[in-house]
Amino acid sequence: MDLNALIDTLSVYAVPVLFAITVHEAAHGYAARFFGDPTAWQLGRITLNPLKHIDPVGTILIPVALAFATAGAFVFGYAKPVPVDFGALRRPKQDMIWVALAGPAANLLQALLWAVTLLVFISPGDGNSFFGAVCKAGILVNVVMFVFNLFPLPPMDGGRILVGLLPMQPAMAVARIEPYGFFIVMALLIAGVITELWMRPLMSITLRAIDLLLLPLR
Repeated sequence: MDLNALIDTLSVYAVPVLFAITVHEAAHGYAARFFGDPTAWQLGRITLNPLKHIDPVGTILIPVALAFATAGAFVFGYAKPVPVDFGALRRPKQDMIWVALAGPAANLLQALLWAVTLLVFISPGDGNSFFGAVCKAGILVNVVMFVFNLFPLPPMDGGRILVGLLPMQPAMAVARIEPYGFFIVMALLIAGVITELWMRPLMSITLRAIDLLLLPLR
């Protein structure tokens, strides 16, 4: 990928990515506060200010470097996670599910809103315009974040949901994976296991569900 192509790609994806990570993290913090943990609120992390959620390395340096090095074939990044004291939740095991689910749910809602914007405000002939490309990027980015974060291994949101759903003994066994979970997920991602067996099938289902929901607007 040459420099001009990289700049074009970044200009299209910048706003959708910033919204996707900001609303995702803020949703976790809001849910935690709703269920009894004020930690994120006290630290000023329940905000739509993207500067509060951007990690200079994980949100900027790594994605840009990977996009350039792989010609856009492989991009990965992360934001600063919102701090949650699960022990401060009113019902820690049950409320953990809702706090973890809030982030992916925010991404699914954003994907739907970008799709509505594309359908309602952009004519078919303008679908390849800059704004049309931004809307399509918004759908893709948020569906990717929705599906990827639901992968059922801590510290992913899906792993925390799994811990909340399982009986105590199996839940404790899964929770013990968390210190190593990031490295396991990265290894599975690089090996293509997550992409082929998790991301592609669930992204296809999610995009199809969004398409069905928008049928009345067509």
